[in-house]
Amino acid sequence: MNSNEIALVTGANKGIGREIVRRLGARGFTVYLAARNPGLGAAAADELAGEGFDVRFVQLDVTDVDSVEAAAKQVEADSGRLDVLVNNAGIVSEWDVAVADITAAQVREAYEVNVFGVVTVTQSFVPLLRRSPNGRIVNMSSGLGSLDLLSDPDGRLATQGLLAYSSSKAALNALTLVYASALRRDGIKVNAANPGLVPTDLNSRASVSRGDRTTADGALVPVLLATLPEDGPSGQFRGPGSLDEVIPW
Repeated sequence: MNSNEIALVTGANKGIGREIVRRLGARGFTVYLAARNPGLGAAAADELAGEGFDVRFVQLDVTDVDSVEAAAKQVEADSGRLDVLVNNAGIVSEWDVAVADITAAQVREAYEVNVFGVVTVTQSFVPLLRRSPNGRIVNMSSGLGSLDLLSDPDGRLATQGLLAYSSSKAALNALTLVYASALRRDGIKVNAANPGLVPTDLNSRASVSRGDRTTADGALVPVLLATLPEDGPSGQFRGPGSLDEVIPW
């Protein structure tokens, strides 16, 4: 099913994003490893290509419209279409800051990447996804974006205090549902993945970031959503252990 399909993963030079690239490459995809830093991104792509996968670096900063548009033009020139877009790039902007002290600037910084960056990338690549017989978009969300889970004032997620990150992921979930509805007529599926808590650079300062989950564990559900068949679901929030795990919005 996946032979000769084309995928692009943002923020993919390390962590879960890199593992998603590896796993899609192992399934026979041509994968564009998109990263903001040219040196780190090209090195990661070269290492994965050295393992025998068709991985190609493309410079892409989700907060820079020009770089996103240039990346879309590169994919179009090289491959002519896109089958899978994984919006993986994300940041936390408020480590060690009490909720009452979080500034609008910190919230804005998180939204620039986690929300506006997703809109920028999606808008630029939808024309290429429309050329696919089975277009798929996977948005990397988090349990911290679940309003249902956050509504428990004594729950573990609500007490994390990551106002900017949590609200940006809740906004991302809303984007997922609206895009899923709007793009259904084009045959493009849009889903959100919860990778679970995996120790990465993103959450290295979190008090609960220690654990035995690996980047391979975190990549499991995003890859399953990226490889859905034509009759697969859309507008779903799944993970972290399997597609059977439905996360409440």
